[in-house]
Amino acid sequence: MAPDPKSVVRSFFDGINANDASVIDELVADDFVEREAFPGIPQDKEGVRQFFAMFRSAFPDFRMEPHEIIAEGDLACVRSTTTGTHEGEFMGVPPTGKKIEVSGFDLVRVQGGQAVEHWGLLDALTLMQQLGAIPEEAPV
Repeated sequence: MAPDPKSVVRSFFDGINANDASVIDELVADDFVEREAFPGIPQDKEGVRQFFAMFRSAFPDFRMEPHEIIAEGDLACVRSTTTGTHEGEFMGVPPTGKKIEVSGFDLVRVQGGQAVEHWGLLDALTLMQQLGAIPEEAPV
């Protein structure tokens, strides 16, 4: 019997947080489809590799902390916080040494013990503001 969606997602987070890229080969299906577009990253399994390699290069202490994982049927939803220290170039922004802390939501469809589809929201505005790439709005 294949692992349930909640277990698959938790194992994926654990592997990524341990900087173990083999978790992508193990838990992401070859025909995976990414529904959250990220500039310059393909929306497939190779894109998952590129996305996490880019984040790990820019934020060597990159971590995604899942707060809740809720599963129903073949879907798992996760609310998480991503943290890290900006020590490498990220999206054209040179290293700042600043710490980031941003919220995210992920919805993952799991079949046969592997992720086959993902939708997500990462608070990219807050991330870029924390890096100083986008000014924070002045209070009104």
